[in-house]
Amino acid sequence: MWFDSWSDIGRIVAVGIAAYVGLMLVLRGSGKRTLSQLNAFDFIVTVALGSTLATILLNSTVSWAEGVVALGLLTGLQLVVAWISSHWPKVRSLVTAAPTLLVRDGMIVPEALRRHRLTESEVHQAIRSSGSGSLSNMAAVVLETNGTISVITSTQLGDGSAMGSLLDGPSRARDRRRRPEGQRFSRRRAAP
Repeated sequence: MWFDSWSDIGRIVAVGIAAYVGLMLVLRGSGKRTLSQLNAFDFIVTVALGSTLATILLNSTVSWAEGVVALGLLTGLQLVVAWISSHWPKVRSLVTAAPTLLVRDGMIVPEALRRHRLTESEVHQAIRSSGSGSLSNMAAVVLETNGTISVITSTQLGDGSAMGSLLDGPSRARDRRRRPEGQRFSRRRAAP
């Protein structure tokens, strides 16, 4: 239980070094996106790579070659899905969630919190973590596609071009009915 044999430890060291080198080569060849965790699929691949590496190290029935093939397969699948989703919007919508506006012009969007099972206190925590203490100073708080929360103050909004389609969603139409035109979140166009 505490110790089986020196040969098992030697195997773990030898296979561990070889598997680590193999993983580094696979990751280096696949590019930066493989570990970027831009969406849920990227996160799954990252966890699966770690699990596969652990299996190679600790399971003596899995050879180094089989493990490296598994690492390459996971990385290859991630590259294929990333390429397909970048070329076909329908596939992209299956793989990547859209960002969601949680706060707009200092007002919490309750429907968005319910849909994503978030609480107001979690939104307040994100605002405080960004260095702000005022909900009314928020132009937007966005639940990003990778699950992180972005906080954009009114002074940081600029022309709003990074907000993309978030400004044009159904809740934007409701805001137009409630707010006079020209108040926050208006898309400013550059002069021709």
